[in-house]
Amino acid sequence: MIPAYPRDLIGYGARPPHPRWPGEARIAVSLVLNYEEGGEACLLHGDTHSESVLTDLGVVEALPGARQLNVESLFEYGSRVGAREIVKLLRDQGLTATVFAVGMALERNPEQAAEFSHCGLEVACHGQRWLDYQSVPEEVERAHIARNVEVITRLTGTRPVGWYTGRPGPNTRRLVVETGGFLYDSDAYNDDLPYWVAAAGRPHLVIPYAFDTNDSRLQRGGDFGTGEQFFSYCRDAFDWLYALGAAGRPRMLSIGLHGRIIGRPGRIGGLARLLEHIQGHAGVWICTRAAIAQHWLAQHAAP
Repeated sequence: MIPAYPRDLIGYGARPPHPRWPGEARIAVSLVLNYEEGGEACLLHGDTHSESVLTDLGVVEALPGARQLNVESLFEYGSRVGAREIVKLLRDQGLTATVFAVGMALERNPEQAAEFSHCGLEVACHGQRWLDYQSVPEEVERAHIARNVEVITRLTGTRPVGWYTGRPGPNTRRLVVETGGFLYDSDAYNDDLPYWVAAAGRPHLVIPYAFDTNDSRLQRGGDFGTGEQFFSYCRDAFDWLYALGAAGRPRMLSIGLHGRIIGRPGRIGGLARLLEHIQGHAGVWICTRAAIAQHWLAQHAAP
């Protein structure tokens, strides 16, 4: 017997559902701030090596048994300055967003957690640690999921309903569903609309995320060199999807942000121009991922 192929390469095919976004919006735009600084790999956090991913040093090697002080300092910019600048920009323009929050990072900056809550942002889980869960034992990952939920609930006063690991392992989605209390996860990049899957024996909603409309491409050595290039690419993505919506085929657009990346002075202007461009169009629903999940549950219930 040939086992069932576990991947879905067809999706909605030629018959995607009309999302019926609120107010007949042509597009749903989800802004996401990834809050990771203080939860990355570091000897101070009990790890055996330093961090090596998503820094302005470009491609660096993880140092075994040693701290990488430059990497640590670059991450600190995100929590000290960058995240606050992004939140201020959103607040000044009256916009909402979802925060993918690493539990350990949030614990190290409770004042920032309170600000997220005060500004009405959705705070979703991003793992208790910012690391690759591919080889993490199941019992450890289960404990990390529970801890991430507890931290966010305690520091923001609201139980998180969204999940995004970023570097999930083979057990992640099942463990998230078994934990319960989540409306969705975003550990997928394979569609421009939410969709249902079966996980842990029950229906589960996936709201896909995106790596292309993401400021991670601005890291040193990445394929974006300036905030203007980030703006241009995300503007083109928005314009294309907006045109699809005008033609009766609405979609959603995810825009990924990091305090230590787009929050830098030489880049954040690109984000400001992007937000102005998006708000210059009628029929745009700028929303949290929790709002998308609640809408999908109401309009496109699980089969």
